[in-house]
Amino acid sequence: MKNHQRLILFPLLIPILIVLVFSACTLVDPTATPAVQSSVTFEDETTTATSSLTNTPLPSLGIDPAALRGIEVNAWHAFAGDANVLFDELVSLFNSTNEWGVIVTASGYGDYLTLDEVMQAASAGEIPQLLITLPEQGLRWQAEGLVVDLSPYLDDREFGMSEKEQADFPTAFWTSVGAPAQRSARFLYYNQTWAHELGFTVAPQTQEEFRQQACAANAFFKSDPDPADDGFGGWVVDDNWQTVYSWMLAFGGSLVEDGSLSFTRDENEAALAYLKSLYDDNCAWLMTDDAPYQALAARKALFVSGDLAELTSAQLAMAEAGNADEWTLIPFPGLEDPLVVGYGPSYILLRSSPEEQLAAWLFTRWLLSAENQARWVEMTGLLPLRYSVMNLVQPYRTANPQWENAAL
Repeated sequence: MKNHQRLILFPLLIPILIVLVFSACTLVDPTATPAVQSSVTFEDETTTATSSLTNTPLPSLGIDPAALRGIEVNAWHAFAGDANVLFDELVSLFNSTNEWGVIVTASGYGDYLTLDEVMQAASAGEIPQLLITLPEQGLRWQAEGLVVDLSPYLDDREFGMSEKEQADFPTAFWTSVGAPAQRSARFLYYNQTWAHELGFTVAPQTQEEFRQQACAANAFFKSDPDPADDGFGGWVVDDNWQTVYSWMLAFGGSLVEDGSLSFTRDENEAALAYLKSLYDDNCAWLMTDDAPYQALAARKALFVSGDLAELTSAQLAMAEAGNADEWTLIPFPGLEDPLVVGYGPSYILLRSSPEEQLAAWLFTRWLLSAENQARWVEMTGLLPLRYSVMNLVQPYRTANPQWENAAL
């Protein structure tokens, strides 16, 4: 993972763009080992940050550790599935082993919309000491003066993280509100074996190389006598906001200009025009059902875009199709370096008593230990938040080479 990342704040707005770009298109009827370049850019966009890895020790917080005994920390989150199970296990472990006698109570709400609604309905005396939520929601609570700056805690001589510990985190993961809790990213799922058969020995690094490979995949179908499959091959278009945003960033675009939201940038328009031209040339196609990984497994698509969290779905699709092709995850080809867009919830300390704030921070710091992060990776399959985690999950890396390629 690389250290340049900007947080995404606009998940609900971007799909509108892809709808406009492809509004005149007709849906296609679906019935009819190259390594990633080492200089991958991690993008993440935000306008405000409440914590930074300064590596500058600050004076002690002035709290006697004995004062923490019996302090209760309420942690509200929206983890679901395996992440929810693991979080509950970690809460129990922390409660039974932490040296300060801090007691954490976790409340899970299943999804971030529900969590946000509960937060908005809560009175000042009901809000938790620790909120684990999406960055754009955290920015709202920051604007209302509820968010605690983590810098004094990070850099405290007694309760913070050492310079070595701080250097173990990609700086990009700390550019948003709070501390990173979980990060995933959008990638291009890429069939290496088929690409080799089409004459390409390395994954595309530029937009022109991406076009060449996508169009070659479509030309493969056009070369057979069946006109019903002439729309297949290439890249499956999707309207996920991270996909569209990734392409915009790949063309040097952005959605923020002078602190305001702005779609009308030449680079953004160039990205959308590029995607539309891929479609017009049959090098990209729209599906009538939601089965991109089945298309990848059936060799109807050379590329599909998807979240790292969907890796298991792709593995299952390949297995069910009996497809032994080698495939991997690659970043979006950029004008300069390839890039991916990271996104996920953060640990956000909310204002309470000094002792409660410190207790919430100590729980957060413990969750971010390399050992706990290794457990998180192995349970969820998402990005490691610390470099050292990669050394702790060797069996997982071996069993999941596509994940390893994405995480490095």
